[in-house]
Amino acid sequence: MTDKQRIALIIQYDGTHFHGWQRQPNQRTVQEDIETAISKVLKQERVPLHAAGRTDSGVHAAAQVAHFDAPAHIPAYRWATILNGRLPADVLIRASAPVPSDWHARFDAQWRRYRYSLYTDARPNLFVRGFSWHYYHQRLDETLMLAALKPLLGYHHLSAFQRAGSSRPHAWVDVQDVECWRREAFIHIEVQASGFLYGMMRLLVGLLVQVGAKERSLENFQDIWVNERREIVKSAAPPQGLCLLRVGYPNFPFTPDIWFDTFPKFILGKTEPQSPLT
Repeated sequence: MTDKQRIALIIQYDGTHFHGWQRQPNQRTVQEDIETAISKVLKQERVPLHAAGRTDSGVHAAAQVAHFDAPAHIPAYRWATILNGRLPADVLIRASAPVPSDWHARFDAQWRRYRYSLYTDARPNLFVRGFSWHYYHQRLDETLMLAALKPLLGYHHLSAFQRAGSSRPHAWVDVQDVECWRREAFIHIEVQASGFLYGMMRLLVGLLVQVGAKERSLENFQDIWVNERREIVKSAAPPQGLCLLRVGYPNFPFTPDIWFDTFPKFILGKTEPQSPLT
């Protein structure tokens, strides 16, 4: 039997034209694109690729983590270059490395971190449109939004932020960190948790902007998730503003410069009148 090795990948993708991570019939997915590339290299049938988590249709990833098993004759570090030569322009393997045979991208992960970005200038901008929610109809108060997020820290049952159709056996989530800050015309929301429910971040942000717009009080926001009033959480934020930032592991073969902070924080600066050229 040919010796096998387990390969871990750091994956980036622009989710705009993907129907999410997970392989689905008659839909383009990130998993299928990468599995197809691996299979072509190895000249065999499907090679299963296991990810740290599934992203929805239209959602991006700056450092998704996945693993697969392959014959050992190809050095692990070479897989990134090999696959990038066979993948489309909207998915990239940032790095590859060997991991122990019992290491698992999903089950060994201790946390996942997502960022949601809102662009609040009234004027649209093509270069941020694919990576943010253009929300300019009402002024948002980011301090209120952060105040709404902070009570979520800890171990809570968050079924109010779970879309129908989830196969997860429970809705308990350990929320480890939350952030919300404004940078010029952008508001960024970050949540780190042990795991995320199906649709959790988009439902959470959809309700959170109502707090920022002062349409919903802090008390009402907390009452909704504490008392699991899922019927009230009706509007999900659009997918393009969401990005899986990174995944944390106790023993990780990649250095932080490869995976820790690879998604840009948008900044456009303040515009000032300029003298015409003479």
